[in-house]
Amino acid sequence: MKNKAPDSAPRSYPQSVLFVRRAGPIELVLERSDTFADIENWLLEDASAEREMIVLLVNLITRIKAAGSSVDRLTLHIGTLHPQLVGFAWIWNSDDGFCDEVRVGDATIDSDAYKLNPLQRIVETGETIRRLPQTPSAQAEFPIIRELASAGMTDYAAIPLAGLDKRNVITIATTALGGFAEEEIASLTRLFKLFALHVQRHSELKVSENALCAYLGSGAAAKVLKGAIKRGAGESIRAVIWVSDLRNFTSMSDTLAPADVLVLLNVYFETMASAVAAHGGEILKFIGDGMLAVFPVTEGIGRASRLAVMAAKEAIERLATFNEQYPSMPFAKAFPTLQAGIVLHEGEVFLGNIGAPDRLDFTVIGPAVNEACRVEVLTKTIGRELLMTEAVAQHLCQKVEHLGEHQLRGVSARVSVYGLSE
Repeated sequence: MKNKAPDSAPRSYPQSVLFVRRAGPIELVLERSDTFADIENWLLEDASAEREMIVLLVNLITRIKAAGSSVDRLTLHIGTLHPQLVGFAWIWNSDDGFCDEVRVGDATIDSDAYKLNPLQRIVETGETIRRLPQTPSAQAEFPIIRELASAGMTDYAAIPLAGLDKRNVITIATTALGGFAEEEIASLTRLFKLFALHVQRHSELKVSENALCAYLGSGAAAKVLKGAIKRGAGESIRAVIWVSDLRNFTSMSDTLAPADVLVLLNVYFETMASAVAAHGGEILKFIGDGMLAVFPVTEGIGRASRLAVMAAKEAIERLATFNEQYPSMPFAKAFPTLQAGIVLHEGEVFLGNIGAPDRLDFTVIGPAVNEACRVEVLTKTIGRELLMTEAVAQHLCQKVEHLGEHQLRGVSARVSVYGLSE
């Protein structure tokens, strides 16, 4: 399976490479008369204000083409720190003028396409690689060279970008007769040394963003990156609160080896979290076998409630699908199925920084959170995988079943609990 770019200029990428977005097409503005010196000045001054790498790169390509460069294909590759990605890349060619941004998954580094790519050799040696695609020896050395040759490229160079990450590389190719002139290669190399400073800046921002998103969630990470880092900083919001846990986790922990428990927890959390994220929820915390998430009320409580229920149903279905494959695992006899308990409640919560002055947690607190946690205990006694309070159930289109009023520990009023009609 391949990930496709928009149809305006069809391109496809390997399964481990995910298309993100596209910019362009880049068109040569005839009245522009940039010189390489002008581009150097731009890189030293105005380019520093740009925060989006794809915009910065498109601007750079536009300028070097306006300066008369013969570059017909340019790619930028940067490494990153991310649980599932090895890096990002941007690909531009003059055939369609578009610049694509893609995410490169971890699986890429184990593929033959990567192991036999000039990028891998540059990471190992730090040397510039230059080849003439039309020569048989170059085509035999790197498979990518054969693709460039079939596209009519006559010269190719892969240039490491100075910085902390050796995976930062820029490549250029041309269809010009005779390839790149040595003077142009020298001018471009000089520009790329300055451009490398911007790449490093963007790379460090991306690493910070990735790390925060992985540990805090995208919404909380965005708030922290915008400066919400003081203790007590946050806001009161209305939200549908999701609380879930894994049934029989204590028994699993006592019976199974720690490595097996870790495998099951990761499967369980991936099932829950992917369903929540797919329907607009935000995961805030994993606690042992429990997960806390919210669906902020941005377009009405009805929509938030329906999205939360859709996420819960999808999570339960995904867990059931996993259980069909689960018997193949060597420790499945001890616990033949994985089951979750999910509770949905609605209310006003405080979303923000809580903790000690030098060790904060970005989470939600409030009576509604406590009530949701108390209702979660009922999933075991009532025997339902999904329970809702009336605050959520009253907004649903599908039929619900009243499962009684229950006294919750620490809550004065009895709470009506509902499930989906079976």
